[in-house]
Amino acid sequence: MFSQIIQFFSKAYKSPDIRKKLLITAVVLIVFRLSAHIPAAGVERESLAALFLSSPLLSLLDVFSGGTLANFSIMALGLTPYINASIIMQLLTYVIPQLEELSKEGEFGQEKINQYTRFLTVPLAIMQSFGMYTLLRSQSIIPSLPIVALLALVFTMTAGTMLSVWFGELITEYGIGNGISFLIFAGIVARLPVTLGQSVAVINPQDLLKIGVFLALSVVIVGLIVFMNEATRQIPVNYARRVGRIGLSSSYIPLRLNQAGVIPIIFAVSLVLLPSMMGQFLSGVGNVKIAQLATQISTIFNPTSIIYNVVYFFLVFGFTYFYTSVVFNPERISENLQKSGGFIPGIRPGSQTTKYLGSVLNRITLVGAAFLGFIAILPSFFQNMIGVANLAIGGTGILIVVSVVLEITRDIESQLVMKRYEAYLR
Repeated sequence: MFSQIIQFFSKAYKSPDIRKKLLITAVVLIVFRLSAHIPAAGVERESLAALFLSSPLLSLLDVFSGGTLANFSIMALGLTPYINASIIMQLLTYVIPQLEELSKEGEFGQEKINQYTRFLTVPLAIMQSFGMYTLLRSQSIIPSLPIVALLALVFTMTAGTMLSVWFGELITEYGIGNGISFLIFAGIVARLPVTLGQSVAVINPQDLLKIGVFLALSVVIVGLIVFMNEATRQIPVNYARRVGRIGLSSSYIPLRLNQAGVIPIIFAVSLVLLPSMMGQFLSGVGNVKIAQLATQISTIFNPTSIIYNVVYFFLVFGFTYFYTSVVFNPERISENLQKSGGFIPGIRPGSQTTKYLGSVLNRITLVGAAFLGFIAILPSFFQNMIGVANLAIGGTGILIVVSVVLEITRDIESQLVMKRYEAYLR
């Protein structure tokens, strides 16, 4: 297995284009991680570390930020404002006709939507920066700052978020894989040893058998994640114009069981944590009723609570369907098939093909969405059973890491195949 992995990356590195993309990705990643360790001024580090250890919500946020939040670096907000802006823009695309038309204009339309997403990220980052300052001030971790110092802090954290977004776009355009997913993956990998170390430190010897069962099931779950991400339904396609050309008369459309990849998990986590974040921010306000309500919300949406996990499951389930419709458009596929002279055996070209593809996609996405939602909440179930605080955090992180690794591998494989086709055509 390891020899196959080494052979795979050796082939990739021998390709000049892929080697260039890998090097660009590595350089951007190094700069990103170095930037993530530049601290913001005026924070009591020991008190901040104690706060994060005592809060499952903040610990989960810290995992996704790659430790920048617990260190309160200039990139403490990470990519959360951008992810929230992306969710809002995707939803607005279905609500505002002009944006819907723009989304259908190919590369130009997508670039404009990305531009609007970046614009929306700025006010969201400003609000979250101020919210983080309010939370830390209520815990006496950061002193009350004069207006100039506060504006400087908010500006620094907002700039850190936009710098992270720029790094992600550099990887997407010039590197390997989806840049935003890759940066989140890198942050989780950087933070996982710390998270797992904290879990090991609080393990009760009486629970070793339960933890052994959990670790064994984790291996099985990783295998299932790989299987479900790679599983495809192959739709046969015949090409009338290619009859007589040996080996080119038929092909197939691969419909993956998990067409949306890791994005539903990232979107769902960002949304399901919002109530707890708002509760944390408002729990220190002067109004007693608001503070009590905020505390209740934080308790209800604690990452180990039933309500949190039910909401988390349905968000993952819903976003899987939602993002699948974004990345795979049956109508566009049907049009492209007609233009190229292709057809699905037994299905009429045009609207019938669109309906057929949509029907098949809905059925397989149902399985993929249910599986992804179940896997997302399973670590929390084991956390409640064993009583180790960071199992849910580590489980969510591992789910994202495995999914992103598969996406990166798939991206490299597709580029290697393209290189072979180009060499064949020459």
